Amino acid sequence: MIIGKVVGNVWSTKKEERIKAFKLLIVRETKPTGEKTDNYHIAADLVDAGIDDIVLITRGSSARQTEDTDKRPIDAIVVGVIDRIDLEE
Repeated sequence: MIIGKVVGNVWSTKKEERIKAFKLLIVRETKPTGEKTDNYHIAADLVDAGIDDIVLITRGSSARQTEDTDKRPIDAIVVGVIDRIDLEE
């Protein structure tokens, strides 16, 4: 799973029929400390996340193992909004 911050939305007037119901978000990957990386993901939103939310995303075959995404052409999904991260270092 990947931690990231929602930094934008993707608007598309034409989509593959099986993904029309999904809001697509641009998520910038971060480290657990909050430090930004240069990696971005386009993820289907399953939890009603929004701009500036810190989220948990999953990619690949794991992204297609939910009831909503089964057999759909989706590579990444937002599966949670993170309220807090506690690191013990």
